[in-house]
Amino acid sequence: YENVEVKKQIAYISDDLFFFHSYTIRQMAKFYAKAHPRFDWKRFRELQPVFGIEPKRRASRLSKGMQKQVAFWLALSCHPEVLILDEPVDGLDPIMRKKVWELILAEVADRQVTVLISSHNLRELEDVCDHVGILHKGRLVLEKGLDDAKGNIQKIQVAFPNGCPEELLGQLDILHQDSLGSLEFFILRGQKEELEPLIQNYHPLLCDFLPLSLEEVFIYELGGIDHEIKESIL
Repeated sequence: YENVEVKKQIAYISDDLFFFHSYTIRQMAKFYAKAHPRFDWKRFRELQPVFGIEPKRRASRLSKGMQKQVAFWLALSCHPEVLILDEPVDGLDPIMRKKVWELILAEVADRQVTVLISSHNLRELEDVCDHVGILHKGRLVLEKGLDDAKGNIQKIQVAFPNGCPEELLGQLDILHQDSLGSLEFFILRGQKEELEPLIQNYHPLLCDFLPLSLEEVFIYELGGIDHEIKESIL
């Protein structure tokens, strides 16, 4: 925390934003320029039309959404190596959310910036993140690449002439099970390459592996840890 050289490389945007009460955006930029040696006034001017906010406006009097835009404006002007974001697009309208994500992804593509995001909006994270971690009660319960996280849990729909064989059920690590008519739906732990031939051995009429969302991975990973969560899922 006290390492000045490390802090020079980091920009942090909190969900609980703070601006000096009487400062305009330009005055905040001057403050950032003193605190961050990498602050780039050229970049600051380039980003102004993206956000469309006048630098002479007082930051503390802006709406929450506009304050969030100012926070990104200032942070990206610092050319950080690491960008830490807490609920980054909360309070932004859909158009500005898209613009902000495009700016973040451009930083990653152009300057190889490392972006660490804390958010409850898993659907949105799924489109931008390549590595995920799940925190539960202060403990990291999952940490792996997005594809790997999805690869260990499968969602399938199957149909058998006389229902799913008990012998097959005994070989599956079932996280969730449901049915609709002759169709049976399962959330299973395991790799597709292992589960598919196992199920096919019992000659199903139908066996489809369905797309799994990051939100579902989150729910069922926690469902295996916390009994109360598991009960609410079922």
